[in-house]
Amino acid sequence: MAEGNWTRVSEFILISFSSLPTEIQSLLFLTFLFIYLVTLLGNSLIILVTLADPMLHSPMYFFLRNLSFLEIGFNLVIVPKMLGTLIAQDTTISFLGCATQMYFFFFFGVSECFLLATMAYDRYVAICSPLHYPVIMKPRTRAKLAAVSWFPGIPMATVQTTWLFSFPFCGINKVNHFFCDSPPVLRLVCADTALFEIYAIIGTILVVMIPCLLILCSYIHIAAAILKIPSAKGKHKAFSTCSSHLLVVSLFYVSSSLTYFRPKSNNSPEIKKALSLSYTVITPMLNPIIYSLRNNEVKNALGRTFHKAMGVRNCFL
Repeated sequence: MAEGNWTRVSEFILISFSSLPTEIQSLLFLTFLFIYLVTLLGNSLIILVTLADPMLHSPMYFFLRNLSFLEIGFNLVIVPKMLGTLIAQDTTISFLGCATQMYFFFFFGVSECFLLATMAYDRYVAICSPLHYPVIMKPRTRAKLAAVSWFPGIPMATVQTTWLFSFPFCGINKVNHFFCDSPPVLRLVCADTALFEIYAIIGTILVVMIPCLLILCSYIHIAAAILKIPSAKGKHKAFSTCSSHLLVVSLFYVSSSLTYFRPKSNNSPEIKKALSLSYTVITPMLNPIIYSLRNNEVKNALGRTFHKAMGVRNCFL
């Protein structure tokens, strides 16, 4: 296309769920608002309880606290704008706003993949080398592991976002999604994007497969160690420490893989929106619930924290 025919894009329009009737959009707004508040409250409680309760100062809960920080960030990037498109029909987002949203979406998404792998390694050390666990997972080591988990999101988000938004956008500015994800924004580019698409596919495969292989390898060793435990009670206790993490990993990887690795012929925008909701909105809400309901230590800590808070409140009454 000749440069003289370009209409420079200064903002984008998020199609979101605008094709649905107003009544359905209002219902979705209330549903997503409730999920959003539960997500913020649940993950904030996990952070506060794991900081306040000395019984939860172990490495496992240090990494869980990092996961809760990630889930809050993930939600803050996506959900407020989506709620605005539903209730106020505020569907426009500036060029810079779209790029910023995409950057932090990539950053939190990539970091979560690697953090889940780090949490699997933590469970591997705890079950396969319990006597050496306190030495291996000392505070300095766990801080380094957390930093290594967060870091890959920075170069991945920087390269992909900067490269994509350096392309020319020519006139059409309607993003058929509820946030600025790479595939729907890429469709608006009027230039050859073949090299970028190859990079994006390779990058996505590496980001998904490397942590996934690390998790798989960890759990193969964990399963072998659990099978060697003679008592059924010991096996159940060892497995219970991993079950929450396994469930969280399954939810995240299944939903994100279905979104980004479906054949293009089956990948309609509406189906992709529904699948995207599962890992951007639903999973961040479920994670603190899973760790609270399936973990007696967290449930007991929540009870102790609540009683302490009530005791302090009664002192002032």
